[in-house]
Amino acid sequence: MSGTDVAGNIKVELGRRYRFAAAHRLHSLQLSDEENARIYGKCNNPCGHGHNYVVEISVSGEIDPATGMIANLADLDGFAQREVLDPFDHRSLNEEVEAFRTEVPTTENLCIEIFRRMRAFPKAKLERVRVEETSNNSFEYTGDAASDSEAAPQGR
Repeated sequence: MSGTDVAGNIKVELGRRYRFAAAHRLHSLQLSDEENARIYGKCNNPCGHGHNYVVEISVSGEIDPATGMIANLADLDGFAQREVLDPFDHRSLNEEVEAFRTEVPTTENLCIEIFRRMRAFPKAKLERVRVEETSNNSFEYTGDAASDSEAAPQGR
């Protein structure tokens, strides 16, 4: 996606797609077992269930005149590998990802957690994270005022 910003500068976004497989159980400690079963249905299975997730990361930034790129794909791939794929791939989200020990690992919450992790990418501005859970279900998060006001760390 490209266009111009309010100052008339060219704005270009870079989108990159990643895949990982993970298991989760949708179960809220704030609800009774009966409520969990009613709300989450088969996704509340005590043994959990899994998905082959597709994650799309969109970043923007100035085009480097020397390289012609917003960000080097190898840098983005390495960052996504460390921050998202290694911690989530072939894992039980409930049991192996700290953020989901108390938070229900819905794909909405997964999308927000991936955004939180990717926001620290130092070489471009994170625009959005989109997570496809199934061919029928996808979720997108673009941040919020609080996350936008927090400065991402520069350099690594």
